[in-house]
Amino acid sequence: MASGYSLLEEELSCPVCTEIFRDPVLLTCSHSFCKACLQQYWEQKESRECPVCRRRSSKDSPPLNLSLRNTCEAFLKERSQRAKAGSEVRCSLHNEKLKLFCLEDQTPVCLVCQTSIKHENHKLRPVQEAAEEYKEKLRTALAPLQKKLKAFNAVKLSCDQTAEHIKSQAQHTERQIKMEFEKLQQFLKDEEAARIASLREEEEIKSEKMMVKIEKMTLEISSLSKQIRAIEQELRAEDVSFLQHEDLMLLLFIFYGNEAEPTAQVTPEYYCRAQCTLADPEKVSGALIDVAKHLGNLKYRVWEKMLGTVQYSE
Repeated sequence: MASGYSLLEEELSCPVCTEIFRDPVLLTCSHSFCKACLQQYWEQKESRECPVCRRRSSKDSPPLNLSLRNTCEAFLKERSQRAKAGSEVRCSLHNEKLKLFCLEDQTPVCLVCQTSIKHENHKLRPVQEAAEEYKEKLRTALAPLQKKLKAFNAVKLSCDQTAEHIKSQAQHTERQIKMEFEKLQQFLKDEEAARIASLREEEEIKSEKMMVKIEKMTLEISSLSKQIRAIEQELRAEDVSFLQHEDLMLLLFIFYGNEAEPTAQVTPEYYCRAQCTLADPEKVSGALIDVAKHLGNLKYRVWEKMLGTVQYSE
C-alpha cells in the first residue's frame, strides 16, 4: 500500500520542481507542468519547448489540465488526513499494526516481522512498554534541561531588568548633565550681562561728561570767533576811524583785563601781548573707556568667580 502511495505521489509530481502539481497546464506533447514552473523554464531557455521531450509548443499560454488539478487536490487532502491520523501507521511490508519494538534495530515492527529472518533472535518488547521506558529516560534527561532553562530565564530576566535600569540611568544622567550645563550657561549669561552693564554705565558717564565739555567748548569757540571777527573788522578800518572807535578801550580791556590802561599806546606789539595772555583750552584726559578694566584677564576672572560657585567631591 505504501509502495502504491509513493508511486501515485511520483505520478502527480511536476518534472521541473518535483512537487505536487500546482495549477498544471497541458502541452500539445501531452506532458504536464506547473504553470509557474513552465513559464520560468521558458524565460530561462528563451524558447517555448517542452522540458521533457524538447518539442516546441505552439501556444504561449497552454490550457489548464483541470482533471490533473482535481486529482492533485484530492491527493493533497488525503495526505493531510493521513498525516493527522498518525496512530494508524502500519507496517510498510505487511500492512499490520506495529505492536512490537526491536531493541537491536531500534524500530517498531509488526507481529509478522517478528517471525522474519531479519528480526530472528532479536529482543522484542511491546510498543507501549518500550515507549514508556524511553519516555522515562527522556524525562530523566529533561529534568536538568528544564532546571538549566529556568536558570537561563532567571539570568535573562536579570539582564532585561539591568538593561532597562541602564537605559533609565542614562536618561536620568543626561537630564542632570543638561541641568548642570544650563546652570553654567546661565552663570555665564549673568556674568556677560553684568559686565556689559558695567561697560554701558562707564560709557554713559564719560559720554555725558564729554557732551558737557563739547557744549562748553562750542560756546567758547563761538564767543572767540565773534571777537576775532570784530577785531578783524576794526583792523580793516582807516587809522583815524580806528583810533576814534568808541569801543576801542573796551576791546583792549577784554584782552588785557586789569592791565588795560586808558592811556596805553595801541601798537601791534600791544595786541600780540594781549593775545598771548588768553587762557588756553583745557586738554581732555581720562575720557576714554578703560578697556583693560573690562577685558584684562576676562576669562581668568570669570573662571575664578565660577570656581567659587562649584563644589568638588571625590
